[in-house]
Amino acid sequence: MGKTLDIAIRLTVVTLLLTGVAYPLAMTGLAQVMFPHRANGSLVLGADGRAIGSELVGQAFRDAAYFQPRPSAAGAGYDGANSSGSNLGPTSAALRTRVTAELARLRSENPEATGPIPSDLVTASASGLDPDISPEAARWQIPRVARARGIDPQRLRALVETHIERRALGALGEPRVNVLLLNIALDHLPR
Repeated sequence: MGKTLDIAIRLTVVTLLLTGVAYPLAMTGLAQVMFPHRANGSLVLGADGRAIGSELVGQAFRDAAYFQPRPSAAGAGYDGANSSGSNLGPTSAALRTRVTAELARLRSENPEATGPIPSDLVTASASGLDPDISPEAARWQIPRVARARGIDPQRLRALVETHIERRALGALGEPRVNVLLLNIALDHLPR
């Protein structure tokens, strides 16, 4: 019995050291060497060198002079500690009420926008932290942002087009626009 217990303890210690210490350290080191920006959270730094956000986590932008992200159902909104979708199904009265209110808000804030409101501007993502919107959602907001900033809409359209991230490997995912990166570029756009 003592020999079996000794083998079990040694195997547990070796497994713990390999999978709990060596492997995580090796993967962290490899990631730091190969992908340091991604391994450190894809942080976006301001002119002063301070982090202003992450490319991977959505933020609330409600000012008319900025492109707005999709709604968040994470905690009080874009709460990384409470990441989740709304878990409301298509027959939910609460979802219908929230989407109807969001549609009304978007129509009132974007009176010059034409066409239907893109669905990603009224529905939350599964995590509630999605940093991206569809190119259609970004284009739909151009008239409001152009009016608020006094910028020619064609300049904004060109800016949006340069910020469209294509499908990975040409086939994976959907084209998308990172709202934080677009808004930072918008702030740096010469008037």
